[in-house]
Amino acid sequence: MTYEEVDGGAAEVVNAVQGLLLGGDPVLNVHDVAAQADIDPALARELWRLLGFPNLPDPTVAFTASDVDAVRVVMELLQLGLVSRESQAALVRTIARSSARLAEWQTQLLAEAGEGSSDAEFVALVGQVLPRIEHLQTYIWRRHLASASAALLITEGADPVGMKLAVGFVDIVGYTSRSKELDEAEFVDWIEHFEAEVTSAVVDQGGQVIKTMGDEALFVVEEPRRAAEVGLVLAARGADEGDRFPAVRVGLAHGYVVHRLGDVFGTTVNVAARLTSIGRPGTVIGDQGVHDLLCVDHAPAETHAVDLKFRRLRRRSIKGFSKLDGWAIRRP
Repeated sequence: MTYEEVDGGAAEVVNAVQGLLLGGDPVLNVHDVAAQADIDPALARELWRLLGFPNLPDPTVAFTASDVDAVRVVMELLQLGLVSRESQAALVRTIARSSARLAEWQTQLLAEAGEGSSDAEFVALVGQVLPRIEHLQTYIWRRHLASASAALLITEGADPVGMKLAVGFVDIVGYTSRSKELDEAEFVDWIEHFEAEVTSAVVDQGGQVIKTMGDEALFVVEEPRRAAEVGLVLAARGADEGDRFPAVRVGLAHGYVVHRLGDVFGTTVNVAARLTSIGRPGTVIGDQGVHDLLCVDHAPAETHAVDLKFRRLRRRSIKGFSKLDGWAIRRP
């Protein structure tokens, strides 16, 4: 439903809020945007679609001066050589996905904060909150950019194929049945608690959560020993009936990983994901690479994990992998 289709007073609130967020009322159609940005209207429509918005009929007035500025910025990035024509779609699509999720969460927060207020009070609240959220987002983005830039400079000259990392998948046990038992609010709270606790455990070991996917979380850590610690902590919490953290299985793999647009790819990632399917609830399963780097019988002395025990699992043929080796990791 578009804001033109909202009835009565609600439409006025939508218009007022959109005016605050977009810097003015929509007065342009796609041809106006293209003309002012000096680009082909087809490219303007393509950028709009890549942002995750539905196509609009050409005469539809839905854009403001901020849309023109955004298109100009994309074209400037192309001219500077930072973004190629080939990677343009991937860049816009990746930013759009992250922004859409963030916007949905922030909208829910605003709705909860404004519950019971009048229309005028709600619009005023948005006006007060917007610049603060914008400032905070910019700060967080710059902080993460500084961290990522430092990591890139440190690894300059590394193998062009990728870099070696420990990759972990955390998979909730009984996700489907549990989701049926909870109402919407309880389910959202349960998932948010899972994501928050996984993130905390990973960050404590100097790692990074790459993404969460409902019942799964994907993370990377430089050292397999730290990845194993993340898995063991989370598995132990899931096995504790007094802890609301859900029961989980954890798969760990070590090897080359390719970074692209905030995500990671490669065989190592696939192996970690597959290992979660062969372990019992509450287990941490490592691949041969993790085992060899941590096991006293194989690893260099400086990487010995004498406080860990390993049990070899029966070789399994899993989708995409024949005779996959897995090792159950536990504390003595």
